[in-house]
Amino acid sequence: MKRTIATLIAGLFATAAFAQTPAPAPTTTPDSATPPAVAKAEAAHDKQDAKKTTKHVKKAKHHKKAEAKEAAKDAAADTTAPAATK
Repeated sequence: MKRTIATLIAGLFATAAFAQTPAPAPTTTPDSATPPAVAKAEAAHDKQDAKKTTKHVKKAKHHKKAEAKEAAKDAAADTTAPAATK
């Protein structure tokens, strides 16, 4: 029984020491197999995609606002039209 308890305690110390070692930092550099020109082209392509997405979002917002204005004009025109005929 003493042996089992001693083994458990030693295991706890070993796991505590292992848990305190820092994890290796992830590398942010591109793979050495990827040529720098390809990495640069991929980065430029990603940047262009981000710009296109931003443009599409802005256009969608603009169209939504324009449709809301048109709907408001139509609603205002519909409410005044019956009163003008009477």
